[in-house]
Amino acid sequence: MELRRRGDPRLVFLVLSLLLAAIYIIVGLQPAEAANYEISAQLSIPTVGLDSDVTELALNGQKLDTPDAIVGAYTRAENKTLLIGHATTVFENLSAVKLGAEVEYSGKIYHVVARELVPKTQINMNEILAKAEKDTLVIMTCAGELYSDGDASHRFMLTAVSE
Repeated sequence: MELRRRGDPRLVFLVLSLLLAAIYIIVGLQPAEAANYEISAQLSIPTVGLDSDVTELALNGQKLDTPDAIVGAYTRAENKTLLIGHATTVFENLSAVKLGAEVEYSGKIYHVVARELVPKTQINMNEILAKAEKDTLVIMTCAGELYSDGDASHRFMLTAVSE
């Protein structure tokens, strides 16, 4: 098939098809814009320029649905809050947070005491959500190999404790 003539309908169709496919891939792989979530708190990690609204999450069966472009919070036990968000939006720089970094959540100051990259298959949500002695945040996002369904092979987690 020869497509040398300028204005050839086949060439125009091919170019438009490639352009639409590229747009679909770029836009289709990103979470949708933030919906009208009820904001319950703020999360700030100044060292990586993170400043986000936070919405409370509820279990949907056995799953927590991650908000599109803000942080979701879930608390099951005393002194422990899980904060989740997408690695492609709100937590895009989370892996740059260092031990000792300051985290402000809901007006309270925390400091990062642990950084972990854990295979998804080894995540123990009962342990993550278990009661803590001090106010503790577990901040978690996807990491590792990205799957076609939008999930990933690992989870990157920070643990921050209030003094």
